[in-house]
Amino acid sequence: MPAASSGVSRGSKLASQLLAFGRRQPLAPKVVNLGRLIRDLDDLLRRALGEAIEIETIAAGGLWNTLIDPANVENALLNLAINARDAMNGRGRLTIEAGNASLDDHYVQTNPDAMPGQYVMLAVSDTGCGIPEEIIGQVFEPFFTTKPEGHGTGLGLSMVYGFVKQSGGHIKVYSELGQGTTIKLYLPRSVQTEDVIIDHDSGVVTGGTETILVAEDDDAVRDTVVALLADLGYRVLKARDAQGALTIIESGIPIDLLFTDVVMPGSLKSPEVARKARERLPHLAVLFTSGYTENSIVHGGRLDEGVDLLTKPYTREALAKKLRQVLTAQALRNEKAAAPTEPSSAVSSPAALSASADKRRILVCEDDWMIRVSIVDILEAKGYEVIESADAQQAISAFSEHSIDLLLTDVGLPDMSGVDLVKALREKQPHLPVIFATGNDTVSGIDLDERTRILQKPYGSDALHQLIGQSLEAPSA
Repeated sequence: MPAASSGVSRGSKLASQLLAFGRRQPLAPKVVNLGRLIRDLDDLLRRALGEAIEIETIAAGGLWNTLIDPANVENALLNLAINARDAMNGRGRLTIEAGNASLDDHYVQTNPDAMPGQYVMLAVSDTGCGIPEEIIGQVFEPFFTTKPEGHGTGLGLSMVYGFVKQSGGHIKVYSELGQGTTIKLYLPRSVQTEDVIIDHDSGVVTGGTETILVAEDDDAVRDTVVALLADLGYRVLKARDAQGALTIIESGIPIDLLFTDVVMPGSLKSPEVARKARERLPHLAVLFTSGYTENSIVHGGRLDEGVDLLTKPYTREALAKKLRQVLTAQALRNEKAAAPTEPSSAVSSPAALSASADKRRILVCEDDWMIRVSIVDILEAKGYEVIESADAQQAISAFSEHSIDLLLTDVGLPDMSGVDLVKALREKQPHLPVIFATGNDTVSGIDLDERTRILQKPYGSDALHQLIGQSLEAPSA
């Protein structure tokens, strides 16, 4: 088990960026040294590509720094390596090189999409089948793929291209049939010193006692996931295809969450079994997993609304966090659906609103829209005025425009950590009451006190209201 976990120790950060094409996620550029980055990825690449592929990494001496989003460049490298593996049919030699490069005016004349200047070049070369000359110009087009149906979306190289261009760089393909392919990424040089990268997602891993049905056709992956979930305390059921999962669901066994691969063999597809499962078990949470966001859940380059996806490869920590997130969202929806409808007079009574919330204004910062909507509905039903935000920047903007009585925030936000958000807001309002909603029982980087509390996921409305009440009633520091 330790070997399985360490093999994907960095995979969560890489694979999460596979959604960038569909979600248009903003980049978070840092000044990094590509030589150090590719050395850190060596173990993950070897495990992802298999023993039959020889990997050589070369970083030139005196390598310049570059200003890029580290997770996206890691994802680009992983995408290129996996494409190379497929081109070599799982056997061959992969060479990864990082070096300094200058593109002059002569090069730009023949490559008009490039800009002259100094770059850090990252090259990935394989000994595979090569790319026919007539389709080289198409390889970066979205959804273009030469792979059989069910073996790729055609989004991988388009995401690499988009990331490089968005970073102000240039990309070039060299290929010969029967000899192999080299793809070179030119990323702009930075003269600044390398940034220190801090992982805000670290923390105590939290499991649960719910029952999870795992549907996965790969025996090795399924066994690993089942072992991880059991180690986290969950009760686990397993199926090797969608039909097997549906049979278990129809047996009447209580199930809290369906964790299913997107693409599996058989006529019954995963999205269809998820739909049928929710018809039979309306309170069921569903989490998809895939190495790619396959067309069965992607439409027009975007994930369907309400679809939760955990991209492969993922760490034990990422799996644990995502499960708590999805189970929390479903628990809030279930509680809202089961709550009796109050008479309109009770809802509209000023006295009732004053007694319950005194029209306090709460800022909710949560990037998962299902959790956010559920929280907002619960708080508004209690009489609070709620301002919602999907990331830290939206929260900061809302804070500058409104008087806020309490902040309820997730720890892991897309643009900065919830801890950094709190520090930024407390520079303006030092005694702002804060509740961190997280799957962990601790929050690194901030002290807990009467004005700073943790609401551990999953939670119900009673726990939410109780902690809000305690935070608002606490005396100012």
